[in-house]
Amino acid sequence: MVIPSFYLPDYEPGQTLVSLDEDASRHIVQVLRMGAGNILHLTDGCGAQLKSEIISPNKKHCQVKILDSVFIPPAARKIAIAISLLKNNDRFEWFLEKATEIGITEIIPVICERTEKRQFRQERLSAVLQSAMIQSQQVWLPRLQNPNLFNELVLSSEHTQKFIAHCQQDSKAALVNLVNGAPGSQMILIGPEGDFSEDEIKLAVASQFIPVSLGETRLRSETAGVVAACILKMH
Repeated sequence: MVIPSFYLPDYEPGQTLVSLDEDASRHIVQVLRMGAGNILHLTDGCGAQLKSEIISPNKKHCQVKILDSVFIPPAARKIAIAISLLKNNDRFEWFLEKATEIGITEIIPVICERTEKRQFRQERLSAVLQSAMIQSQQVWLPRLQNPNLFNELVLSSEHTQKFIAHCQQDSKAALVNLVNGAPGSQMILIGPEGDFSEDEIKLAVASQFIPVSLGETRLRSETAGVVAACILKMH
């Protein structure tokens, strides 16, 4: 039987007894029908991998005892996907879910010239990341930034490798051929439904972003983000 996992954001190293929040408690007690003595896995999203035992199966404040704690170091290479907010919330949430499952370090929502929707629900989107982290059995939660203006992000980026994936017919190298797997940091820019403007592309290139291709077909923004995440993570 797979041991259920849950997110424990307020864990402090050295704690031995922990009360879980109401949502997790209700799921453990009422949905999973778990009781005293059952084992759970917990993580704080910051590298802690915890094995715990249910002490008090209360559906509002389930209390557990920490049996074992292991710290999993973060990846030596940091990967950031900077992607435009999308018109369709479901598509953007789908991207967040998949990027988290793949193991991306940081997700930066971007407001570009052609970004049509600028609403940003931090609490809802953070919940999507947390769920995807637990589902994929990871212990590092991606950092989700507040939306950045395109120009400000491009001009301030200090990543080791910087890429921009756009749809114009300019000379572009395949991203898969450029990825440097050495320790450091990488960022790729993914545009909105209408692509980046010419001025945005020029600014990015002037700021040392390398124009890249993600393949032979034209991709939706959220699909491009996932493809870029896979290439950067696997190479």
